[in-house]
Amino acid sequence: MTAASKRAFRIVLLGIAIPMLMGAGDQAARFNDLGHRMMCVCGCNQILLECNHVGCTYSDRMRAELVAAVDRGDNDDLTLQSFVQKYGPPVLAAPTKSGFDRVAWVAPYLALVLGLGLVTFIIRGWNSRPLVLPANAPAPVHGAELDRFRAQARKETET
Repeated sequence: MTAASKRAFRIVLLGIAIPMLMGAGDQAARFNDLGHRMMCVCGCNQILLECNHVGCTYSDRMRAELVAAVDRGDNDDLTLQSFVQKYGPPVLAAPTKSGFDRVAWVAPYLALVLGLGLVTFIIRGWNSRPLVLPANAPAPVHGAELDRFRAQARKETET
């Protein structure tokens, strides 16, 4: 067998093995991933797998349902959708990226940009207004007169 044919054989073998192994995920990892993508609906406002609410009846039941879905081999979207149908949209820890839920993804960035724009507008307004001095305030000193005062201050502080 030549080196080129060995290389081609390895590439074909790798091309077959990769797609077959892509779906071979650990069920505990899937359970952990899905459990962290859902909220407990008991009112504690915690992630499902992190709910430590004393006497919470929802988290145990929801975890059992999640284990059953993972054991059945349901895909992630089907599992999440079944929980949404049973418990409502608040069961999702993050909003979906479709429909009106896109506003939840865009609104914080939009608020940040608008806030920065408002702050910039206000600061520019403050910087562009003229400086108003009281009538009895001394006039500002510039040029040669300022240099004379600096020289006098140096002379008086050297001794």
